[in-house]
Amino acid sequence: MDILLLVVIAICLSLAMAGAWTIQRSTGKSGWIDTIWSAAVGVGGVVAVSFAGGDFERRVVLVIVICAWSLRLASYIGSRTRGAAEDPRYAKLIEDWGDGAEWRLFLFLQIQALVAFVLVLAVYLAAASEGPFPGAIDVLAILVAIAALGGEAISDAQLARFRRTSAAKTEVCEVGFWRYSRHPNYFFEWLFWCCWPLFASAGSMSDGLSLLAPLMMYWLLVHVSGIPPLEDHMLRSRGGKFRALQHRVNAFFPGPRKSTLPGDQE
Repeated sequence: MDILLLVVIAICLSLAMAGAWTIQRSTGKSGWIDTIWSAAVGVGGVVAVSFAGGDFERRVVLVIVICAWSLRLASYIGSRTRGAAEDPRYAKLIEDWGDGAEWRLFLFLQIQALVAFVLVLAVYLAAASEGPFPGAIDVLAILVAIAALGGEAISDAQLARFRRTSAAKTEVCEVGFWRYSRHPNYFFEWLFWCCWPLFASAGSMSDGLSLLAPLMMYWLLVHVSGIPPLEDHMLRSRGGKFRALQHRVNAFFPGPRKSTLPGDQE
């Protein structure tokens, strides 16, 4: 494991999120934070793959995979941010932090830099794998990545179309994948990071560290910065309609719809 390379990547990720903090303070739009974060993880991943010592053909595939993820997510969030109001999750955090919001946001973004490093580490460990390529697990990993990237792109497109309708002002989204999960975009984002331990599995036992990426993403999306603040916002803005959705649609993993409980507002 190239410790010096990983230290340099960690420093660069920290500087990138410091830059994101500066841009948020000057524009007032927190969406640029997630845009820069997505791009920084992608660039960090490409650098990590380029300097890893694993199978060359596997590394070529990994560059394509991480670039596809980064370019799609950064461009999607960036285009949405240009014409959108403040992200409700960040707006609520800044409101709750009060007078200390400026520097607490800076610290929060440095934590995001640490999250980004864990993800880049998973990419590096996958790229350092020296097993013959392509093996059966490599094929499985590629299929997982394709399904995740496609599913998240479709979920985002479905939500974007819904938001352009008049119903979006008062209703909740239940079209396409959103009929079977309240947050299919988060589910597919988590699924994407599951491909990296698969790619890394042909390496040494230490490459089990790559499991930190999907484990961490699940915890963050389901319990910390993903679903909880977003659902709090939806309950405040949609009330009974969103509570009814919570009863009939799974929060994260897609699954069969349930009957709405008596007394719930549709």
